[in-house]
Amino acid sequence: MNVVDSSAWLEYFGDGPNAGEFADAISETERLIVPAITLFEVFKRIRVQRDLASALYAVAQMQRGRVVDLGANLAIAAAELSAESGLPMADSIILATARAQDATLWTQDADFEGMAGVEYRTSARCPTRSPPPPESPGS
Repeated sequence: MNVVDSSAWLEYFGDGPNAGEFADAISETERLIVPAITLFEVFKRIRVQRDLASALYAVAQMQRGRVVDLGANLAIAAAELSAESGLPMADSIILATARAQDATLWTQDADFEGMAGVEYRTSARCPTRSPPPPESPGS
């Protein structure tokens, strides 16, 4: 089973340099698990950067996999992951979904690098994490 996180979906839909890295996981729809929160993240980003039609097309393609909603047990598992790892909420929900489904998580989000059950690909465009703030004068 495969879970594709929002960064990987956006890379795929944008035909970015790493799109091919995620194509197999996305095209195997019978093995594709889609956390509902990725629908939100991908729809919003494409809607803001492109247009409504493109955003609707993207989420329609995503829904070819099995969408998993956020229930109480998954929310608690995600909160525990976040508390342990420091992952942001959406990332924690995505990882908890992958683990609950015994799925591999495909991503280019550096927050997941080195985690068990994750197939991380370095972003060819730009780092996912923000660079550290510059030191203030006199530091």
